[in-house]
Amino acid sequence: MSTDQLVLVCITLFAATVNGALGYGFSSLTVPVALLFYTNRILNPALVLVEVVINGYVLLINRRSVPHVWKRVVPMLFGVFLGVMIGSYALSLVHPGWLKFFTYFILLPLILLQAAGVRRPIRSEKLIGVPFGTGIGTLYSVTTISGPPLALLFNNQGYAKQDFRAAISVIRVAESTLTAIAYYFLGLYSIDSAQLLPFIVPSVLVGIPLGTYLISQMNSETFRRLCMSFDAIVVGFGMSKVLIDLKLAPSPEAYGVLATAVVIDTYLLFRFFRGRTVA
Repeated sequence: MSTDQLVLVCITLFAATVNGALGYGFSSLTVPVALLFYTNRILNPALVLVEVVINGYVLLINRRSVPHVWKRVVPMLFGVFLGVMIGSYALSLVHPGWLKFFTYFILLPLILLQAAGVRRPIRSEKLIGVPFGTGIGTLYSVTTISGPPLALLFNNQGYAKQDFRAAISVIRVAESTLTAIAYYFLGLYSIDSAQLLPFIVPSVLVGIPLGTYLISQMNSETFRRLCMSFDAIVVGFGMSKVLIDLKLAPSPEAYGVLATAVVIDTYLLFRFFRGRTVA
């Protein structure tokens, strides 16, 4: 097993464990690390096929809460369809280096906002449904990531725990299924992508039930917050590296992005644990 394959096994096992615990997080943890070794065009098709199954499983175990949320997420589903068409087509055209840059550039602020616990409820939820869904569909089909913005919105809107999981799973089943279909018609599946599946699927089969068990033994908020810290550091490193690869910044200076991410996340982590201690 090569280094990149070993890293892929380890990160997908960790990400699947987080997904089993929180109901989301597989791609948002896998992609930033895996992009250090693979391009989006090779990685995305393999992850999307796996995510169709993962998201279907999460939806199945949270199906009782779907009647509570489906009316709120329907406008987003229309936007997701449009966004997936846009993003899938862009994936087939855009240079892999710039796709990596786009992935890290979008993901880093979303993770830090989520870690900061931003809460500003939106009154006109139906009004933002279609444009938000379009953005989510585009982001997912280009990067296979949508967990951070979805979690940010649904937490912001005060969804109950089970309703939160159900809403996320409905959106993610739609976006992963539509993206898998779009990739097929655009001819994005390849032998290189298929060769990643034997290193991903076993990790998922072990990690999902493991995460479900672990979350019952520990505080879910603490677990979620620590996962976000890991994600912020990895994305900061990936952003620094892609700046060097694209010759947008020289070597030492580019790692200022990583340093900034570490400083901000350390402060937010300190604030989080201090708040819990006081409480």
